[in-house]
Amino acid sequence: MAAEFIAPLLLHMAAQPAGELPPQTEPVPAAEPAPAAEPAITAEPPEPPPVDNELIEGRRRPDYTEPLPDEVSQFNEGAVRAPPPEAFPTDQIPIPDRWRLIESLGLVKERWFDPYNQNTYKGDRPINPDKVPWLPIKGKDWFFIVNAVSDTVIEPRTFPIPVGVQTTERPQSLDVFGKDASYVLSQTFIAGVALLKGSTAYKPPNVEYRVTLAVNANFVDVPERRVLFVEPSKPSRRFDYFVGLQEAFVDYHFRNVSARYDFDSVRIGIQPFQADFRGFLFNDNQLGVRFFGNRDNNRFQYNFGGFWRLEKDTNSGLNAVLQRPRDDFLFFANAYRQDFLIPALTSQVTFAWNANREGDEIEIDDNGFPVRPALLGTLRGRDYDVFYLGYNADGRVGRINITGSAYYAFGQDRNSFFTDQKADISAYFAAAELSYDKDWMRFRLSGAFASGDSDPYDNVETGYDAVFENPVFAGADTSYWIRQTIPFAGGGRAVSVNGRNGLLNSLRSSKEQGQSNFNNPGLMLVGVGADFDLTPELRLSGNANHLWFENTATLQALRNEGSIPKDIGWDLSAAAIWRPKATQNIVMRLSAAALISGDGFRDLFDNVGNRGEYFSVLANVILTY
Repeated sequence: MAAEFIAPLLLHMAAQPAGELPPQTEPVPAAEPAPAAEPAITAEPPEPPPVDNELIEGRRRPDYTEPLPDEVSQFNEGAVRAPPPEAFPTDQIPIPDRWRLIESLGLVKERWFDPYNQNTYKGDRPINPDKVPWLPIKGKDWFFIVNAVSDTVIEPRTFPIPVGVQTTERPQSLDVFGKDASYVLSQTFIAGVALLKGSTAYKPPNVEYRVTLAVNANFVDVPERRVLFVEPSKPSRRFDYFVGLQEAFVDYHFRNVSARYDFDSVRIGIQPFQADFRGFLFNDNQLGVRFFGNRDNNRFQYNFGGFWRLEKDTNSGLNAVLQRPRDDFLFFANAYRQDFLIPALTSQVTFAWNANREGDEIEIDDNGFPVRPALLGTLRGRDYDVFYLGYNADGRVGRINITGSAYYAFGQDRNSFFTDQKADISAYFAAAELSYDKDWMRFRLSGAFASGDSDPYDNVETGYDAVFENPVFAGADTSYWIRQTIPFAGGGRAVSVNGRNGLLNSLRSSKEQGQSNFNNPGLMLVGVGADFDLTPELRLSGNANHLWFENTATLQALRNEGSIPKDIGWDLSAAAIWRPKATQNIVMRLSAAALISGDGFRDLFDNVGNRGEYFSVLANVILTY
């Protein structure tokens, strides 16, 4: 009886879930098996109660997955959905501007003399107004910038040097031309400071004040007297120094006119200005007022204003602000448009008016030579108005890089030095340089044309001249013809065929102090060149230019010669540029150039002892902070 009761009970307990006790039951006596019955219909099990979806923080219910969020509809193809806030770390602190980012990380220890890393003195970080209460500034985002440049030049050279009629360094050896070897040593220190306000990474500064001084010391030694000084009693060597004010301006930002910071600004004072891409018309630091700005996300730019030209120091070429400015004025307006005419080409149109009122003045330079008026023809003073219309382009056509300029000069010369009569001005200039890049090599093709005067005694002057050229073209100052000044002996006194750092054959007394001259022989140039970037630090360059006078009628009249050939000759040059740090902070250049005289040059400057070759070597070291 006991066994019959215990066995079914154990079997029932084994079927219960763990941890539950079987229900209490009364003992049931054993009975006979019941007869078989028909199968009963089983009812559907009831629906289980809903699962509690609330999760306990830090725990996850097994075998339960939350429903997925609704599908995201993409209305901007290519856009990426922003990450949720949980994706960003919470252990970082936002900073107000970019220049304090590196400071907050503590990776840069600022040193005032370090030009390579972040430095407050070169404008990488704003200054603290509380530490400089003597500065006239209010608010934040003021930057103080210091720049310094050392420019050292050593230049041995040869060129035709006329012998003075009174004396020579070698008695009993008088000739039209003497020894041709000379050398120049020049050291220039440039120091500038600027104070500006604004976050200049994305928009122009609100206001900028800038002052730059230059100190030049130079020594020149030539083999003949009356080349450096007008007095024959003075020696044939000269040491000179000068301090010039090269920049002193205020730049005020009127307004921004778009979300991309297109703007309108004005700059007043002594300031740099380059009228075109390569400096063919005007490239100088002069006293003026300039309005400038841009539109259409910087695709359109404009400039207009005027300059009152300062007098220059004779031997250094720096601004002589203690002298009265010249009665020579330049008014200009130009506009740039990117992707104009064709894509990838920036086009510029220029209008300039050079109004000169120095006809009643006599100016003697620091060495005693007259510079205004030039000692040509009737030696009379001149007033003139000349207008320039120009088109300039810079960009590329396919794989070909292109830079080009074209100018038409017109106006009136009040007193032509050949006739002492009024003369109309009508002259042309065009220049272009094409280049092709192949890996680390660039190959260049250059051409220039400046019209010459075909009849100096008529009432039209057709020789082209610029206001103040300083071209970066056809080898620039590596070229012999651009670098050196060739005195025009036998046809004028204290007058040169061309000017230093100039391309045109203008027959001016001085590019810095003289007047423009539209009675000149003009120029034609065709050249080839190449640049080879052997490493990021080292570049080799070479140029070969052939030059001609466009028309020698003016030279014939001044020299009283029946004919003078046009051929000037070959200008050959090569240069090596080394940047030890692969930056512009240290730049060393060594170049050499030679002029192989053509028939026209030999006709003008032939002399005993010279076979018609002239040389120039330039060693230049530029250090920049």
